Amino acid sequence: MSGRETVVEPGGRTGSRFSGWLFAPMPLSRVAALRVLVFAFVIVDVLLLHTSGWYHGYADPVWYEPLVMGTVLHLPAATVLLVQVLKWGCVAAALAAMTGRAPRLLGWVVAVGWVWYQYVAFSYGKVDHDRADFVVALALLPTVGLAHLSDQRRSEAAGFALRAVQLAAVATYFLSAWAKVRFGGWDWVNSATMVRAVVRRGTPMAQWLLEVPWTLHWFQWVLMGAELTSPVIFFLSEKWRRRVVGGWFVFHAMTYGAITIAFWPHLVMMLAFLPLERYAAWLREQFGRLRGGSPRRGPQPDRGREPEQALPSVPVSRV
Repeated sequence: MSGRETVVEPGGRTGSRFSGWLFAPMPLSRVAALRVLVFAFVIVDVLLLHTSGWYHGYADPVWYEPLVMGTVLHLPAATVLLVQVLKWGCVAAALAAMTGRAPRLLGWVVAVGWVWYQYVAFSYGKVDHDRADFVVALALLPTVGLAHLSDQRRSEAAGFALRAVQLAAVATYFLSAWAKVRFGGWDWVNSATMVRAVVRRGTPMAQWLLEVPWTLHWFQWVLMGAELTSPVIFFLSEKWRRRVVGGWFVFHAMTYGAITIAFWPHLVMMLAFLPLERYAAWLREQFGRLRGGSPRRGPQPDRGREPEQALPSVPVSRV
């Protein structure tokens, strides 16, 4: 199917409208900015945040329990050499990918290396669910092809990649609420779930909440409501989408401050809702002023909605 073809379903225009929404052309510069952030996070994650894969190379293979991916692909138990190759290979490939060169090849090398490195960490114990949606970004962003921070053209391939990242990020919230009800029932919101979390790993900032436990009970209902209504973000204007994303970032900052839990890969995914190309243009303008040069024209003031038709579109086949 070419980039201009539309899905036509018998019985109405629903399929056509959904296809138009799913493949709505978006700026290539936004994909370029998100790629830089994604690859930068890979480096930080491998070196600083999620480092358990490193010492699993020293573990006795008897503790290796392959996950589904490992069983299907016949992945071996971790060794010191394998872990070092994956770790530093991720760093080198991510640094190279941030230049924008060979976006498909380097992007998928980063994806394979990072996923394998996470697999090594998860095959010896707990599996962290906050990294599932990040795989979507690593897998789909390279499909857009060449994209530079100053490229103001629009592409349906860029639109699909960004939309898929957005859908995965929102699904993380919505499915989290569904899992709470499925496995814990409505007792999850009526029990001492947050009290237990604060007792186990609460910081001084959150300890005082134990004196007023009704606040933690109330917060459980607020969280459940926010997760169940998270898909509403797709029906909002750009102005309100930015506000919702900001609200989620505030929530995650409060969570980290209270119980030191942060979903770092997910936070990177949420950036797909923002006009990153405008922020990148503003940063270039400020950098130009610091260097004493003539600054380029910065991002335009917000009008509430993004001017979807202001820039030319590029078919998928041309990107």
